[in-house]
Amino acid sequence: MVELSPPHAPEGPAVEILRPGDDGYDRARRVWNAAVDHRPALIVRCRRTSDVVAAIGLARREGLEIGVRCGGHSAVGLAVPHGGLMVDLTPMGGVRVDPERRRARVQGGALLGALDRAAQEHGLGTTAGNVSHTGVGGLTLGGGMGWLARRYGLACDNVLAYELVTAGGEVVRATADENAELFWGLRGGGGNFGVVTEFEFQLHPTGTRALSVELDFPLAGAWAATARWRDLLADAPLQATYTAGVFGGVVTLGFVWVGDPDEGRAHARALTALGQPVARRVEEQTYLALQRSGDTPQGHELRRYLKGHYFRQLPDAALEALLGHDPGVAASLQAYGGAIAAVPDDASAFSQRGSVVEYVGAARWTDPAEDDDRIAAARASAARLEPFASGVYVNVLGDEGAAGVRRAYPAAKLARLTALKDVVDPDNVFHLNQNIPPGRVGVAQGG
Repeated sequence: MVELSPPHAPEGPAVEILRPGDDGYDRARRVWNAAVDHRPALIVRCRRTSDVVAAIGLARREGLEIGVRCGGHSAVGLAVPHGGLMVDLTPMGGVRVDPERRRARVQGGALLGALDRAAQEHGLGTTAGNVSHTGVGGLTLGGGMGWLARRYGLACDNVLAYELVTAGGEVVRATADENAELFWGLRGGGGNFGVVTEFEFQLHPTGTRALSVELDFPLAGAWAATARWRDLLADAPLQATYTAGVFGGVVTLGFVWVGDPDEGRAHARALTALGQPVARRVEEQTYLALQRSGDTPQGHELRRYLKGHYFRQLPDAALEALLGHDPGVAASLQAYGGAIAAVPDDASAFSQRGSVVEYVGAARWTDPAEDDDRIAAARASAARLEPFASGVYVNVLGDEGAAGVRRAYPAAKLARLTALKDVVDPDNVFHLNQNIPPGRVGVAQGG
């Protein structure tokens, strides 16, 4: 018989434990990538921090691998341990906003949409991705890019405090002054150090309005427009995040503006340098609508594969490789700079602050028979761009293993993260992630 016995657990609803065959089990194990079909031995749906403590204790006693699920947006399904124990944080989805202090306390299972909605009630916001059904935890622990990042920094730059459950079941707080090295590692080091059950975010007076500007060019004649778009990046206002996309024979160039839409329209005049598009879309919307605009209506029904790169510069040859992308794989570029680059590199584990743009190549489909071809196309398209890349975003890493982790962090930071892992999780209990293993030899994973 499986029992959870957290020490001094507060009164409240009993924790829900799901096993194969139980009602709700299949729904709870589904994630954003429909190609992931992992079946945990146990799913523990946690409602409070003490449930997380108990779930980790149970997994360690039973020798079960631990996966941690919030939004479930890892394309390789790291949240769902096949035959292991999934710590399901989704019941812990609360957000509390203090508008006077401009603070938000966000439970570890909250989705970005919940944070956005609570903050926008007061005209406030913080960097929170581009897709509202992403989990706050996974996004933030890897760094956290979004439409506000050029103005206010990455999501991890806006965290003031973390509450974390360690592999030993200890509940600790990490801030710039308390457990400072852990605080440093949680700012971009991923899920290697424990389960974050609460984040405290700094909020900013963002207003509630936004503008998106998109110009479409046929691929065959898009070289000059794409090069001019690149040349505009360096002088873009902080409110503007420049974007580019290549898909299905069309190149889409433009930017997203958070703030006064009239100011965004005035800036859009700079895009006349790109030439005459075949289509132009200028859409004024609420910030909440902008944050939902990248959501997929199919939810968790699509099969997916991602590859990513960072670029510190975009030479002509890189643009040629981008325009030669497989037409069935969506290529996207999103501009960095501004407040992201203003944070000193050694202030956080996140390691790509000097990037000009981030690239993601994304394939999505429904037929399992297409898996090999779709994955091969995404890999080939990304490989065309790799010679110009300077690294990769840990949150878009897939099945690259240790080689991918080495691309995400330079050697000095990886050594520092390894030393932190030695202290916080020496047995590598939390290894179903983009793993930074302990430095000592012979670590027993999961036990």
